[in-house]
Amino acid sequence: MLYSKEEPGKFGALTLDGYQARAVQSDQNERTGSDGLRVPLLGLFGEMGSLLTLPKRKQRETSTYYRAAIIEEVGDVLWYLSNLASRHNLPLSALPRAIGSGEDLRVINKAEPSLTFAGVQKLPAHRIQKSDQAVEADYFALGGAVGRLMSEFAAGEHWDLDAAEFIRHLARTFRLLVLTATNSDIDLNFCAHNNLLKIASRWPRPSERTYRTPFDAKYKPYEQLPRHIEMYFEEREVGANTYVFQTCNGINVGDRLTDNRTEQDDYRFHDVFHLAYATFLSWSPVMRALFKVKRKSNPKVDENQDGARAILIEEGVATWIFNHGLDHELFLHVEKLDYSLLKAIRRLVTGYEVEDCGLWQWQEAILEGFRIFRTLKEKRQGTVIADMTSRTIAFNSVES
Repeated sequence: MLYSKEEPGKFGALTLDGYQARAVQSDQNERTGSDGLRVPLLGLFGEMGSLLTLPKRKQRETSTYYRAAIIEEVGDVLWYLSNLASRHNLPLSALPRAIGSGEDLRVINKAEPSLTFAGVQKLPAHRIQKSDQAVEADYFALGGAVGRLMSEFAAGEHWDLDAAEFIRHLARTFRLLVLTATNSDIDLNFCAHNNLLKIASRWPRPSERTYRTPFDAKYKPYEQLPRHIEMYFEEREVGANTYVFQTCNGINVGDRLTDNRTEQDDYRFHDVFHLAYATFLSWSPVMRALFKVKRKSNPKVDENQDGARAILIEEGVATWIFNHGLDHELFLHVEKLDYSLLKAIRRLVTGYEVEDCGLWQWQEAILEGFRIFRTLKEKRQGTVIADMTSRTIAFNSVES
């Protein structure tokens, strides 16, 4: 999956140590010493498994998908190699400059600040072979190097491995990663940049954790999502059915809702999710339609961002996430959503303005939306207070 909208050649040359300095800031693993190596090693092994499936998938899927997938996976493998180097106080730039080969490989623990990913791929050691068989052989060698690292680490006393030997394994793996990328016509500089964009979207630094200006900020107030909404949810019996009615300032908002499902699951309260999207993402075509604040002054935006398809996309995202939540106790004890879920959401909204929002914002919107949903599910009625200015959503059991 690509997080960059730019072509590979549009990015400046990124140094290995510059990448490493950014990557280490996203490390969520608090363990130290040899114990701290377990998680990134498992991560490296897992990402390598994903990478190794790609030559097989290339045989049956489009080259476009293949290239996007390999760019992401190579970036992930690079992140784990960088993480493991950092945990040995080793500059990433030292790995490609290892001397020798095989068991005689030597790594000099000295940084070369000017070494770039583009420069690494031009080193004589990284030959160019274009045949599929040659590339597949590189994948086998790369997988074997990681497998050997895992095996020897696991066999070591107390899950430890001599630091010098460990670093030799890292250098060998890095060399093979560069070789595989080069022979696959993959730009490592772009992989690294794409990976940093992915990191910033999922695990932003404090300085990066800022909400973007609302998409409708330049429009007139009557074409803006309300910055403060107090919506009252109430169940009412109508004939033999139970409906949820929503009111704002005493005025009915939207249609009365049921679960639209044989097995009842309280999806009738699901508009709290749309309120959460508006609050944390500044995006909700559904809320725009309900409050009649579509951006009619810009026909293209009105049609493409606020129109029927955008509404269907949002409803689809909300329904899909809800079904996922049903399998996980409505995210009751969840503090961090799995990446695969967030990644799928980003794919679903590609082409819409909300794709500019970080994955961390989606996580916040989803978890906060479900927090309110769980309370509303229990209380059965009350006021949901959504504030786009303070980026907060709250519940009050009293009618507004």
